[in-house]
Amino acid sequence: MAPTTAAVIFAALPPAANFAKTKKLHLPFTIPAAPFNIPPMRRAIYPGSFDPVTNGHLDIIERGCKLFDEIIIAILVHPEKKPFFTIDERRQMLTEVLKDIQHGNCVLRVDDFQGLLVHYAVRQQAHAIVRGIRAISDYEYELQMALMNRRLEPSIETVFMMPAEKFSYVSSRLVKEVFQLGGVLDGLVPAAVQQRMKQKLTEGK
Repeated sequence: MAPTTAAVIFAALPPAANFAKTKKLHLPFTIPAAPFNIPPMRRAIYPGSFDPVTNGHLDIIERGCKLFDEIIIAILVHPEKKPFFTIDERRQMLTEVLKDIQHGNCVLRVDDFQGLLVHYAVRQQAHAIVRGIRAISDYEYELQMALMNRRLEPSIETVFMMPAEKFSYVSSRLVKEVFQLGGVLDGLVPAAVQQRMKQKLTEGK
């Protein structure tokens, strides 16, 4: 009967009496070291005006957290436009409402930027840009932007995400119009944001 693998291994060992004289013991096999590679962090940029942040925005962020380890919610600064909320106010509101969403182990960070989005993404060492798609009209515009961004910076991918059906028509512009005409925003924006909008309207009178 052929000797087993274990028998062959131990037969190759020197006699017990010679162990003291043996400087090194070489076994006829090698145990490979287990790989210990830490995967790189997947970082994405979610840009927008967030003036104000809506429940549709938060829905996209929650969905993005299933794909990325970190998402930077980047407020685009438009010097020529007159916003409803200042940049600082929008940063404060985003920081406040992001505490209440389901994000798992995904790190959420709020920032603002000016200039080309892809240049900002490169500075942040991001891998992707997240964009919400609500309708076909959104897709046509976002496709043009995504292709231009790819031309400018091929290393940055664009990820299109669809919000829940109940938020498919919600936009910051529409929310502001409804609010300024006396409409109710329950379910469209977080309660804290709606309260800030009421305060802002009162301050403006």
